[in-house]
Amino acid sequence: MKSINLDNVNIEWLGHASVRITANEKVVYIDPYNLTTFVKADLILITHSHYDHCSIADLRRVSRPGTVVVATADCISQLRKVENISIKIPQPNKTIEFPGMVGLYVETVPAYNTAKMFHPKENNWLGYIVNVNGKRIYHAGDTDLIPEMKNIKDIDVAFLPVGGTYTMDAAEAARAADEIRPKIAVPMHYGAIVGSIKDAEKFKELCGCNVDILERVQ
Repeated sequence: MKSINLDNVNIEWLGHASVRITANEKVVYIDPYNLTTFVKADLILITHSHYDHCSIADLRRVSRPGTVVVATADCISQLRKVENISIKIPQPNKTIEFPGMVGLYVETVPAYNTAKMFHPKENNWLGYIVNVNGKRIYHAGDTDLIPEMKNIKDIDVAFLPVGGTYTMDAAEAARAADEIRPKIAVPMHYGAIVGSIKDAEKFKELCGCNVDILERVQ
């Protein structure tokens, strides 16, 4: 399966932690990195400043004059290298609306490690819930299973990292999915820098909810 389509909301996995959502003739990217397919974006969401999430080369490929980029504060110096974009820097637990994007808004949620040093809680790095056409798509960012996930409800599609080392592994991600209870869970953050398809398959085996392992869109 190459995409999930829910009432004209099309959701694609572009490899690693990159996701593209298309609805109402608007294009939303989350963490575009190492892309092989390019569609100009109306909105780009960046979870944190690590190079495989805040990739300036990929941002330049998919942005256009007026593209809105929502990112964490540590991304600002990098984002200034991209011309003619509009930048928003939110904290966790905020709701962001966008003039001209009817039926679309974004909620920011915390993303951090609990027993690793790679993604400290105090950095205020993010996951996102994209709300569009009544559908809710959760991108967890680089995170472990954290207490705040208990507050994430009514999710249609949840993208959860499974590669381990820097984020949750497959077993922890399965526990996160069982906590959130999305209609569909999708594994991500594997197959490039860390993790493999075996991690995605283990996640599906352990998960108590419906899991779609998406093919990377080339």
